[in-house]
Amino acid sequence: MVHDHKIVRKGFIHVLAREQELEVVGEAADGEEAVREAEALRPDVIIMDVEMPTMDGIEAIRQIRQRWPEIRVIGLSIHEETAIVRAMTEAGAAAYLNKQAPAEDLVATVRYCCGCE
Repeated sequence: MVHDHKIVRKGFIHVLAREQELEVVGEAADGEEAVREAEALRPDVIIMDVEMPTMDGIEAIRQIRQRWPEIRVIGLSIHEETAIVRAMTEAGAAAYLNKQAPAEDLVATVRYCCGCE
């Protein structure tokens, strides 16, 4: 789970932790940390915020997908502008999720991306 706001990150982790078949193995506060954690942990799925300091989510998605194409990344944003969604998918995001979506959508998207559904 990658988000620069700790309280938001912890909230998403809490939602996912309630699901028995899902395990949260790591978290990061920016894109650079996300790339390092991806290398160390090799998760099945990463949920990546688009707007973060140091390295934004779009560049982090691009680097992660180039190095580890088996890792599925879900782009996360409050914005619904077509350009942002397109940039995330062109960088390699498997899916896009709006932060205002219900918790059930988060869980369903993660399950879909990891093949648990």
